[in-house]
Amino acid sequence: MSADLGGGKTTLTKGIAKGLAISQTVTSPSFTISRVYDGRDQLTLHHFDFYRLQDPGILAHEISEVVKNNKAVAVIEWGESVKKILPKATTRITIERTDTGEDSRLITVTLPATHRYLLEGQV
Repeated sequence: MSADLGGGKTTLTKGIAKGLAISQTVTSPSFTISRVYDGRDQLTLHHFDFYRLQDPGILAHEISEVVKNNKAVAVIEWGESVKKILPKATTRITIERTDTGEDSRLITVTLPATHRYLLEGQV
């Protein structure tokens, strides 16, 4: 997920957490780099923030394991430094402020080809 500072990345992550029935307070992991929350149906939300890191270092292994886990939802802010280790089937979200108001955003979701059926309303 990408956006400017204060662009709404953590707010969107809070919405994802709500959808996963996470009752904990979701906060930005800017200083801790990652946070994990337990959700419904044994799902976990892994929230990463690489704003301060140019290289994922030892976190590359953790991210690799998380994205392979079908019970894990990974949200990665400022993920350019880890894009090479992410699967091809990665959904990318970009949040941009618009000039129509301070709280107005344009959200662009780019789905991998394997998930484009979701846009057609097929289940």
